[in-house]
Amino acid sequence: MARDARIELDWADGTYAFRLAWGQLAELQEQCDAGPYVVLNRLYSGQWRVEDISNVVRLGLIGGGMTPADALKKVRAYVEARPPLENVLVAQAILAAGLQGAPEEKLGEAEGEAENASTTSPTEKSE
Repeated sequence: MARDARIELDWADGTYAFRLAWGQLAELQEQCDAGPYVVLNRLYSGQWRVEDISNVVRLGLIGGGMTPADALKKVRAYVEARPPLENVLVAQAILAAGLQGAPEEKLGEAEGEAENASTTSPTEKSE
């Protein structure tokens, strides 16, 4: 599995893929006038702004493959039209995955690396 920080969440009216790649993180930084880690800290500490929540969700949907127009419609209907606390945990999960990788991804292991954990080289002679 590639470490692309993609997560799937049951959110709003279905299951959606969210991903914050470098470009989305840069746009988030611009939209929120703060670095992504500062935004994440605000989300965890309760010092968030409503735009922190909506921008993380919208950009996460776009990074996950949704068109910008559809992402904006979803955010208007399921974030901006709802109480902010309904989406704080979702925004935390999306941004945390964008900054450190998805939780189910194993750090430091390429695909198939864990299955072949032999300590000898395949070309090493055994005696």
